[in-house]
Amino acid sequence: MCGAPVQTLDLEGIDVAKESIVQGTVVRSSSPVGGAYVRLLDSTGEFTAEVQTSASGAFRFFAAPGEWTLRVLTPGGGSTDAAATATLGEVAELTVEV
Repeated sequence: MCGAPVQTLDLEGIDVAKESIVQGTVVRSSSPVGGAYVRLLDSTGEFTAEVQTSASGAFRFFAAPGEWTLRVLTPGGGSTDAAATATLGEVAELTVEV
């Protein structure tokens, strides 16, 4: 079991101007995929962090500015990669289709 907090896309209480945020939803055929693991890989492909999606498929990372890869591992097997760019003061919002 992942020790990360329950994922949500709500930004209430977060000072976005001081953060670079990568967040989004994992979906399959337009339906959210809960219980998937989303890994944050740096520009060299090294593992940096991991979160589990909420029942609504939501995930969020507070990442350093730069280029990142999201690797989504879905229940029952399979993985999908997606590129993300984290920028200070912005929220990179992604939908990852698996």
